[in-house]
Amino acid sequence: MNDWSQGYVHDITYTHGFYRELTPALLNYALTLGGFEAPALDRPFNYCELGSGQGVSANILAAANPNGQFWATDFNPSHAASAAHLADGGGLTNIRCLDKSFQEFLEADTPQFDYITLHGIYSWISPESRKAIVDVIASKLRVGGVVYISYNTLPGWAAAMPLRQLLSDFADGKDEQSERRVEKAIAFADKLREIKAGYFADNPRLSGRLDKIKGMSRAYLAHEYLNRYWTPFYFSDVARDFGAAKMSFAVSAHLGDHMDNVALPQPAQALLAEIADPVRRQQARDYVINQQFRRDVFVKGTIPLNPVQRSAALSATRLVLMKPKGTVSMEVPFPVGVCKLRPDVYGPILDQLAQKPCTLLDLIKALTPQKIDHNSIMQAASVLVSTSDAAPALPEASEAERKVQTDKFNLSLMQRAMASGEINYLASPVTGSGVPVARLEALMLLGRQRNIDPAKFVWQTVAPQGIRLMVESKRLETEAENLAELGKRVEQFDAERLPILKQLGIA
Repeated sequence: MNDWSQGYVHDITYTHGFYRELTPALLNYALTLGGFEAPALDRPFNYCELGSGQGVSANILAAANPNGQFWATDFNPSHAASAAHLADGGGLTNIRCLDKSFQEFLEADTPQFDYITLHGIYSWISPESRKAIVDVIASKLRVGGVVYISYNTLPGWAAAMPLRQLLSDFADGKDEQSERRVEKAIAFADKLREIKAGYFADNPRLSGRLDKIKGMSRAYLAHEYLNRYWTPFYFSDVARDFGAAKMSFAVSAHLGDHMDNVALPQPAQALLAEIADPVRRQQARDYVINQQFRRDVFVKGTIPLNPVQRSAALSATRLVLMKPKGTVSMEVPFPVGVCKLRPDVYGPILDQLAQKPCTLLDLIKALTPQKIDHNSIMQAASVLVSTSDAAPALPEASEAERKVQTDKFNLSLMQRAMASGEINYLASPVTGSGVPVARLEALMLLGRQRNIDPAKFVWQTVAPQGIRLMVESKRLETEAENLAELGKRVEQFDAERLPILKQLGIA
């Protein structure tokens, strides 16, 4: 019997994802935007990720922030071993990967941390483990330190909770692999829908959720739905838990939650403005948008910024474009509708950012003559970061030092892409974060580094693996067809993606 699992799925490893909200620079930007002092990133700092899974996020962040000391712990030894292997392969010396439970980590000899993060853990663990997390934060987070936590939320999950219970109950066969159990559970839920069971008839939106589930990674679904413990929380419950560790809610790490003036209808804005208590206001807001998943930032001892300090801190923030300006949509979805962006404001901002990373003060100076006011630029920056079209950047002064480490680490990831497409991110010395880079793109970059025609290099790598390109749902079989298509994709990559990756310090 595997007592160490504590009811958590362990026979199938978690996905190799990167979660940008864990990025120190992004957390700092969210805090500044919300009017709070943030830890300094131009000095050494200590960072811990609890429940780090395969360690992709922790490793990428360690690579892109060499002045930070990173700790990653996950009680699954396969996860910890994978994380350590990734660090060793990339030559990282500023990360430690442990296989300790939260209770064990509480007793570990560690420094006081400036950041403690946990993504999607709190909802899937026992009450005892949740208490251990709070104890870790109380013991190991320095005064002024930051905690990022994401979790399933009520009321948004209320209608779907029976669907989760259904999948869990019918994922029978305890001796079977979790992937097979997931398939059986989904098949049964589908049969219930086919016979027009009352639950699906009375909750028509759940049909779309089930369709979405059917297309998801089985490894992800096993960890999401098959654990013994699965608890969506009201925000007020989590705020109360963290209050025991002297933590105060500061802001949401999801920047779209900062922009109620464009995200919510006027009656909702007016109603929320009447609520003085921040916890009650957040709880009420969750009802307004039927929140399903929260990304919260708590601080041990918040220091508010006055308007002058906040404006100065935001003005000093450097912004970098994350995608070609022509692909940035002028329509942004919010929970209650779509917001149309003003081309006369966003166009000039994107033009400036397409040239090079800019501080917001640089943008203000450049665009004031075009009658684009300070507040419009500040709000546009927040919107672009919230949509991942842009990102806050680290100070330019130490970028060269960061690039030495990211170049070495990224080379290991590109070499890994020769055999596997599990990790689709590279580390940016500009943002101190991860950047989505698909497997074929990584191979194109590696081919260039080896002075080999990128199209030929990609084909030489993937052809022996039986991989063929698809065009309009048609599989290309011959070498000539695949090379011709790869040539087109390399041209498109050179025109659109390569300039962005160069600006991000990756290419």
